[in-house]
Amino acid sequence: MELWYTEKQTDAVGLTLRVRRTLVSERTPFQHLAVLDTEQFGRVLVLDGMVQAAEGDEFIYHEMISHVALHTHPAPRTVAVIGGGDGGAVREVLKHSSVEKVVLVEIDAQVIEAARKYLPQISHALNDPRVEIRVEDGLRHVKDNKETYDVIIVDSTEPVGAAVGLFSREFYMDIFDSLKEDGIVVAQTESPFYNKDLIKRCTSMIARLFPVTRLYLASIPTYPSGLWSFTLGSKEYDPLAVPAGRFSDIDTRYYTPDIHRAAFSLPRFVQELLG
Repeated sequence: MELWYTEKQTDAVGLTLRVRRTLVSERTPFQHLAVLDTEQFGRVLVLDGMVQAAEGDEFIYHEMISHVALHTHPAPRTVAVIGGGDGGAVREVLKHSSVEKVVLVEIDAQVIEAARKYLPQISHALNDPRVEIRVEDGLRHVKDNKETYDVIIVDSTEPVGAAVGLFSREFYMDIFDSLKEDGIVVAQTESPFYNKDLIKRCTSMIARLFPVTRLYLASIPTYPSGLWSFTLGSKEYDPLAVPAGRFSDIDTRYYTPDIHRAAFSLPRFVQELLG
């Protein structure tokens, strides 16, 4: 008997994957969590019926949410990852030699546990001594830690359930205060095909706070529509003005200095949705 998993990405579109077996399926205090072993993309972390990370393409998302900001900042030493309990963003952040400390703030301890057990390819960097894991609310963490971080990465799930507040104006105001005077925030901001209003709202909120605000894109096959957006807000540094000598020779599969620049070249329909 064949087993298939389908994520309804909209009311009219779905992603369907053939499943070898279900490794875990459980209800946490915050959401439903599953890890599926699929034929096309390997092991896949699914939260509330939505793909969060797949072994086959997770490197694209995690490299792009991390390296753009970390190369834009000239000397990132302290970094916070809000969400991201799978550990992929932490893995990428630690590739930068200037980084002295990464604080992972994940509200759901069972996500971290499942990633450690079933997704070691993604989560292995959580064992690095530079990593501090805090199982707590990311909204509260940034509110309570002022002028602490050089870079904050908002690696959130879609804006449902516990993650709704991670797309609010108050949250971005607290992030601004949690960053140092030349700090940078980057957040995943969903699909320009399916989430136009969310992208408009997030970029507008960030632009009201940060002198430099840039939207950029990456192609991620398992995410809705396959085209994904990230929004970067910077107090001082422009990701389009990174000097060539700042790009470090790190081990990546998607991100390169050329991709860094090209990701900000937006298709016309994305330019138009930004107004």
